[in-house]
Amino acid sequence: MQSSPICSVGVAHILKRKLLDILACPICKYYPLDLFVFEEKDEIVEGLMTCTKCGRWYPIIDEIPHMLPDELRDGKDDLPFMKRWRDRFPVKTLKEGKPFNDKDL
Repeated sequence: MQSSPICSVGVAHILKRKLLDILACPICKYYPLDLFVFEEKDEIVEGLMTCTKCGRWYPIIDEIPHMLPDELRDGKDDLPFMKRWRDRFPVKTLKEGKPFNDKDL
């Protein structure tokens, strides 16, 4: 007797969210990151992860978390993302976030 797969869209969705729950800040290694969901379909399409320890933020763009160190972030993706979702950013991240904040817009 062959067993049927137990994974459904709902379960896959939960697992994808769970995977985000285990990510740590690549700079200071702080865990867990705060998650802000801006757009969600079957998975998180657009969102933001923030580190409360070092103040860095990492965008989720087109379902992909962008978790690069500061020296590899040039702003060409981050700043338009910040501008697009400015009204949904946490105030502290918008004012003091690293590597970019509202002073860079």
